Amino acid sequence: MDQNLVRPAARMEQLGTETAFAVIARAAELVAQGRSICNLGPGQPDFQPAPHIIEAAQQAIRDGHHGYTPSPGIPKLREAVSADLHRRYGAEVDPGQVLVVPGGKVTMFYAALMMGEPGTEILYPDPGFPIYGSVARFSGATPVPYPLTEDRGFAFSAEDVLSRLTDKTRLLMVNSPANPTGGVVPKEEFDKLVAGLAAFPKVAIMADEIYSQMTYDNHNHTTLLSYPEIRDRLILLEGWSKTYALTGWRLGYGVWPAHLVDYAERLAVNSHSCVNAVAQYAALAALEGPQDAVADMVAAFSKRRRLIVDLLNTVPGFRCVEPGGAFYAFPNIEGTGLDERTLQRRLLEDAGVAVIHGTSFGDMGEGYLRFSYAASEDVIEEAIARIKRFVATL
Repeated sequence: MDQNLVRPAARMEQLGTETAFAVIARAAELVAQGRSICNLGPGQPDFQPAPHIIEAAQQAIRDGHHGYTPSPGIPKLREAVSADLHRRYGAEVDPGQVLVVPGGKVTMFYAALMMGEPGTEILYPDPGFPIYGSVARFSGATPVPYPLTEDRGFAFSAEDVLSRLTDKTRLLMVNSPANPTGGVVPKEEFDKLVAGLAAFPKVAIMADEIYSQMTYDNHNHTTLLSYPEIRDRLILLEGWSKTYALTGWRLGYGVWPAHLVDYAERLAVNSHSCVNAVAQYAALAALEGPQDAVADMVAAFSKRRRLIVDLLNTVPGFRCVEPGGAFYAFPNIEGTGLDERTLQRRLLEDAGVAVIHGTSFGDMGEGYLRFSYAASEDVIEEAIARIKRFVATL
């Protein structure tokens, strides 16, 4: 940086970013140049929100909901979140412990800022959502990755995670179903993890369950809300972005331990004040209205999942385990002879296929690419056909 320019605080260098946005931007540039691009990069559903959600937002505008709302969210929405969690899991959640925020990242950011400081450690999955490690570093804590491996279907080993906890550990981040791998942690591993956490009573747990309603076949979602022994230190991250195809509406929520709610609300007041009022009324309609669109979308993703895994396993040099949830496939590409960064770049520039390289999600992503199957079957089929033609030239 030019020494004559204003310099930001040193901690700003600790913040990372998401490669996905750079890939999406480059793909858009190529499209603007007239190139045909099969975009399997974005981590967002390609479905439209259900009509009743759109209508609720329009009605909120007509009804004059243009002002500030309570910082934690409108009371009816917090009550609806509580009712939804009870409907899905039988969990008793006090609406007063729900904090509505502008997107899922906010809850993980607040959790890291609240728990992390110099001299502490925050554990997070690798490969995992890149913002986990970024916010851990920014908090001043030492980020400590724990591995998710292909041979376990990209689920963690509770024994391995517990072995990494120390007296410096302040926060453990878990994500199931997972981005970028689609891995789903079996209930027995969560049972072991929670049992082992009894020996670490001062470690908070942030459970990122944003893909909770996207599981397939015999892969069932286990919510950490079902373990009463950790409820007083559990931070649940959930939201509307994936389930209701509302990524651009910026809607998420956290369920916080009672003694931490005030701190979380203070962070909200100091950062974003409150969430867009109209979006909150749309979120209320999403939870209280018909869920048919959710079921239809998940059924479509399940069909696409089988298609993309089958096709990826026909590409020379690729092998892909079947993901249990979310809408991502994470194939191993070591057999192509190219590293993941080079292959990502060449697939985009030479083959017209946008995907994300595995090391965008941590060192354990070396030798992998992330494919989003939140795209039509035609796009998936064309993308894999292009990849096969490209690989044949190597």
